[in-house]
Amino acid sequence: MLYCDILTSLDNTLGDVLQMTWPMLFISMVLISSARIAYLFKKKEEFVLHKEILLLTFILYILCLFQVVTSQDINMVTGNNYVPFREIFRYDFGGRLFVKNIIGNVLMFVPYGFFIALYADLKKGKSAFFLIILASTAIECTQLMIGRIFDVDDILLNVAGGMLGFYLYRSVNVLYHSLPEFFRKKIFLDIISVVILALAIFYVMWRL
Repeated sequence: MLYCDILTSLDNTLGDVLQMTWPMLFISMVLISSARIAYLFKKKEEFVLHKEILLLTFILYILCLFQVVTSQDINMVTGNNYVPFREIFRYDFGGRLFVKNIIGNVLMFVPYGFFIALYADLKKGKSAFFLIILASTAIECTQLMIGRIFDVDDILLNVAGGMLGFYLYRSVNVLYHSLPEFFRKKIFLDIISVVILALAIFYVMWRL
């Protein structure tokens, strides 16, 4: 029952994020996709669908992350926290605030770790760790300057999520190269990408 409650809270939190970001996501998707397709046609470069979907997803993720971390948090009740783990242990396990502030901060950076491993072709965890902690620290310092709070625990949670994303990519990469050749063909990857994109769009429409 507890895990069902956690999943429900995660779903509700994601729904709240989508309610806030969907206009930006829709407009950005149209503008970026049209400009990218026009560029590829003009330069007569190969259009690889699954790679373009991945790139678009990464850009939209960064834009969504920016909007989430710079929006005013109406539930902000605590001040700045410079003591590691103080806020992490403040929430009841499985509660709404635990899901939003602990699990949410971890999951928020999983895509970042995955994508920087992909596009920077990172092989070592220490390189990913440096880039992730740099990104999270920049976010917290920016929040401090725009009237939100600085929380060192957010950095710890973001780094944990980012490193999880990095090792997720490394695992997927190893699995990919161990697959039979058919499953590594462009057409198969394109189909899988379209299916995942369609499911994501369906989920967004359902949540709205």
